[in-house]
Amino acid sequence: MGGGIAQVLALAGHDVRLADVSAEVAASNLERLVTEAGQFVADGLFPEDAVQRIQERITAAESIEEAVSGADFIEEAVPEKIEIKHATLARISAAARPDAVIGSNTSTILIASLATAVERPERFVGVHFSNPAPFIPGVEIIPHEGTDEAILPFVEEIVRATGKQTARVKDSTGFVLNRLQYALFAEASQLVEEGVASASDIDTIVRTTFGFRLPFFGPFAIADMAGLDVYAFCYESLQTRWPERFATPKALQELVDAGKLGTKSGAGFLDVPAERTPELIAYRNKAYVAMQKLLDELGPAPIHSGSEAGA
Repeated sequence: MGGGIAQVLALAGHDVRLADVSAEVAASNLERLVTEAGQFVADGLFPEDAVQRIQERITAAESIEEAVSGADFIEEAVPEKIEIKHATLARISAAARPDAVIGSNTSTILIASLATAVERPERFVGVHFSNPAPFIPGVEIIPHEGTDEAILPFVEEIVRATGKQTARVKDSTGFVLNRLQYALFAEASQLVEEGVASASDIDTIVRTTFGFRLPFFGPFAIADMAGLDVYAFCYESLQTRWPERFATPKALQELVDAGKLGTKSGAGFLDVPAERTPELIAYRNKAYVAMQKLLDELGPAPIHSGSEAGA
């Protein structure tokens, strides 16, 4: 993760210093990043001059202290163990400039819990990239209660300059990405355990139905277009088997009771005006056709054997 973040920052024009458990490991990581960038160029994933730009912009530091000295922004991306992160953040904050902004790439640990190891924790914030960092566009920005909100536009500007999209998220275990991701995985696993479908068939259903929509629309936009009254009816049906697990969300019921049924009524979770519905539907249809063309061009993912893929 750290290497991928370094690549995108360098390609955005920033000078980056890598640090790891030793100078040798940092130098080895830099060599790997350059080699990897060359392969990305060959695959058409990075610009033609990416290797040169990465070589010019990224250097390997002798230590954490050397890497952070003089830096404006520092991103911690060590393993997801709080004791390792605490030790690393303590070293970072002790050696960094007092006004340096420090980010953590933690995916699940509370930012407030990590902030206890940081000197001047008001300059500390979660900056959660997703793997693989060069190619996944979303980044969670997670301030803790003590974060100085004045630093957030600075962090967002750095991240957006890499071509990413940022979303501010409150400090809550798992944040948004992993609460949603692991909720889906838990339900999918239960379906396998119950014998409802195989893991392979569940993957097929996810990627060819609601997952097919997700590159273009989030869950609230999808619900608004489907009709919030339809969603309420579906929850009622699920409740005949799992009354607590699929209890109707309060926010959904309140909107339905108020007659706000999504795009067809001009108001819902996102309040898309009714007159924009034809434009939205046209965009949706065009997006889905374009997605299918892309999938046809790429072909199936190399997960199954040739005989299974052709079955």
